[in-house]
Amino acid sequence: MIRKFVGAVASALAVLAGLWLMIAPWALGSQPENRDWTDITTSEFWTGLGVAVVGLVGTISFALAIYEDLVVRGAVVVKPRRVEPEPEIVPAAPPQASSAELAALLAPLVEALREDMNRTDRAGGEHRQNGRTTLVGVEENR
Repeated sequence: MIRKFVGAVASALAVLAGLWLMIAPWALGSQPENRDWTDITTSEFWTGLGVAVVGLVGTISFALAIYEDLVVRGAVVVKPRRVEPEPEIVPAAPPQASSAELAALLAPLVEALREDMNRTDRAGGEHRQNGRTTLVGVEENR
């Protein structure tokens, strides 16, 4: 356990060292402002990036190893994932209303629509009225 902790700390220090290598040319003033990168700046930046990435991978690996060790020792209790039961497939219910019952329910609606279409007392004979004025008349008055 101590070895894993020391490894995690060393890896974290490697991340910090890599980040320092990446910013050192600007922090120490060896990279001139508003000019292309010098060969030294390019070398230090990419070397620092590599060291930082390797250190980050090491830190994550050691942290996971410490976590596993704590789980084995019982210091950390892993909650089991709750498995959702699959929903039961319910067979479709047979249609309860027959077509004759459906026709009986829709008959008043059909009759009301037929009366509305056959009504000839509309203003102008072609516009549908909604309240006191026709809808088309309101649009034309704007």
